[in-house]
Amino acid sequence: MVGIVLASHGELAAGVRQTSSMVFGDQENVAVVSLEPSMGPDDFRANLEKAVATLEDQEQVLFLVDLWGGTPFNQTTAFAKGHDTWAIVTGLSLPMVIEAFSARFDPSKTAHEIAAHIVGEARKGVRVLPEELEPAPEVKAAPAAKAGAIAPGTVLGDGKIDIAAVRIDTRLLHGQVATAWTKQIAPNRIIVVSDGVAHDELRKTMIEQAAPPGVPANVVPISKMVEVAKDPRFGATKAFLLFETPQDLLRCIEGGVDIKKVNIGSMAHSVGKVVVTNAIAMGEDDVKTLEELKAKGVEFEARKVPSDSSEDIDAMLRKAKAELAEQAK
Repeated sequence: MVGIVLASHGELAAGVRQTSSMVFGDQENVAVVSLEPSMGPDDFRANLEKAVATLEDQEQVLFLVDLWGGTPFNQTTAFAKGHDTWAIVTGLSLPMVIEAFSARFDPSKTAHEIAAHIVGEARKGVRVLPEELEPAPEVKAAPAAKAGAIAPGTVLGDGKIDIAAVRIDTRLLHGQVATAWTKQIAPNRIIVVSDGVAHDELRKTMIEQAAPPGVPANVVPISKMVEVAKDPRFGATKAFLLFETPQDLLRCIEGGVDIKKVNIGSMAHSVGKVVVTNAIAMGEDDVKTLEELKAKGVEFEARKVPSDSSEDIDAMLRKAKAELAEQAK
């Protein structure tokens, strides 16, 4: 029997499993993995591995995940690399889970076959009343001819890329970014600026796959971003830039990219750093870099999601300095 792992932010996966048992009865060979606010991606990955280890058949595993591009999806995708018989479906819902339970009663069905089957059935579970509000079926247009490369020197729009927003986030493109921030900013392209990620094919592929519908994501090294900022062919681009560290941001600005306002979403803790907020940790080099950026006129806010109130960056820096000094004693 195909093993099923339900994975989500918060308690959604656990709630769906509990509710499904009321409708379909208790099911064996099912595991739940939840990403709690206090957890990091590595914590979730460790729990994911433990969950799969509890399944009877670890060759045929179906992951039902809440959100495309979120941390549960990203970590599941990375974990599934090399496991060609596993399958991942996003959009976790009660109709999806019930259909998966039903489909796996046929012992000959594989995880891939069940995944292909439940996508259509789960979509049928989304209905609306009054019925006249139901949207008409989409008619697919014929594919447009593929456009060729834009010739160097071509000026699009006003000839200058519109950097709509800039964010420092250790996790780069994840659920909060792909949904809340992208909807708020409405970019037509997400650009991850990182030398490290640009040369890591696995991370690069995961980020490109995590892009929200209709907004492509690109991963470029810092030198390429400097070139893009000066290229008139990007004049029609409204970009959301993501940096992994303040150091990468500083190098980009020193290269000539005009950035005046930055949101800090998360800065992961590591040895030698101190915890400043529940999402931000700083080391001595981070403090130095952020102060240098402030001296260059960059304004900072610290918010995980758009609805949050911003933390006081100056207070954060003072706290970091004090705790780093205490740590050094």
